[in-house]
Amino acid sequence: MKSLSSSLSIAIFFLGNLLFSQNIEHKHNLGSIHHWQIPSKDPDRIILTFNGDPATKRAVTWRTEKSILNAYAQISEATKNSKFSDSTITIKAKTESLDISLYRGKSAIKINYHNVTFKNLKPNTKYVYRVGDGDSYWSEWIQFKTAKQTYAPTQFIFLGDAQNDVLSHWTRLYRKAYQTAPNANFIIHAGDLINNAHKDNEWAEWHKAGDLINKQLTSIPVVGNHEVKPLKKGEQKQLSIYWKPQFTLPVNHQLDKNLHETVYSINYQDVKIIVLNSNYNLEEQTKYLEDQLKNCDAKWKIVTCHHSIFSPAKGRDFAYGRKVWKPLLDKYNVDLVLNGHDHTYARGHVPFNKIGNSKKRQAGTIYVTSVSGPKHYNLDVNQIKTYSNQGYKLDVSGEQTQFFQIIDINDNKLTYKAYDVIGNLYDIVSLKKNFKNGKKRLIN
Repeated sequence: MKSLSSSLSIAIFFLGNLLFSQNIEHKHNLGSIHHWQIPSKDPDRIILTFNGDPATKRAVTWRTEKSILNAYAQISEATKNSKFSDSTITIKAKTESLDISLYRGKSAIKINYHNVTFKNLKPNTKYVYRVGDGDSYWSEWIQFKTAKQTYAPTQFIFLGDAQNDVLSHWTRLYRKAYQTAPNANFIIHAGDLINNAHKDNEWAEWHKAGDLINKQLTSIPVVGNHEVKPLKKGEQKQLSIYWKPQFTLPVNHQLDKNLHETVYSINYQDVKIIVLNSNYNLEEQTKYLEDQLKNCDAKWKIVTCHHSIFSPAKGRDFAYGRKVWKPLLDKYNVDLVLNGHDHTYARGHVPFNKIGNSKKRQAGTIYVTSVSGPKHYNLDVNQIKTYSNQGYKLDVSGEQTQFFQIIDINDNKLTYKAYDVIGNLYDIVSLKKNFKNGKKRLIN
């Protein structure tokens, strides 16, 4: 009798779970989906971004179902034990509703995104934070560290397009990059994070692939062409409906509203990172780029946008970037340009000048095009050769390989390393800089 009762209880349990999952699926009208794609009262898709001075501010964004109207974040300085929870600060989040059925949907499917920007943080300090509803539904405690306000060694990860088969094929690369540089200060995603701008299931895969990493390693996302698509057939292209709700990024009010949170700058420990949107409003960004560079006194200057300035793949040509933005990069002695889009690998530099018989070479800007996902194109060697009239020399290239990059900046030396997805070092070069006269040389 006891065995029968036990079996009946188990059967009721599984039946209840089945009915519950069917009810959720029907309620959200999302079709055949995985449980981790369904919004709930528990926070998910938690991600850290920069929104202000990295030494004193940090932003966090997360998602819940629409019933969570009031959300909160708590933060405290990290301690060696759990007593930090006795001195937490609670901050109410900004909440916005997103109707994800706007993308070829029939009925309203609303979810809520929440964000908090932590302010007045101490530089070079470890903090713990969590997000939730302020009552029963909290995330775990998560740790991050603020930047120093002075010049200090900086390390970051760079990833080209993830785009396709993100969960199945990109996850291992993202994890390998993090394993290789677990103490990196931030990560740059150079656009085409997913394939279809407005599809929730693809964003779900991107967030699941980077779950723990996104929560504690601050992201710098760049808009790619696959984040700019029509909502419906026949309509004009527009920025992904998910972009602004899920990333809390700096807003420059001098720029057109269409560029908000897609064009911004980060000053991290005397390294300036300028993020551009190479999809539209290019002329307006040209003025922004020059303003940022001519008023910049940072020791190192890095520019990133999705489309490759020196496109190495067949059928690709970002002519505007090469004709209009490159002269500014030359003029203001930008050190490193990081691009994606071309689904192949190329590292080159301008200008190319040998110093006598030495292996040391004078250099202006290093240009990198890379891909982190499983979609690959072939190099166009003949096209690359045409760039020589602009002083460009291809140094290293690669095809049919998933890559991640680790960049270390220490004093007057920037060291760039590219690894394949297995973890093999594929490419390495250092850029040594004289801060007094701005002259640089490449060291292999």
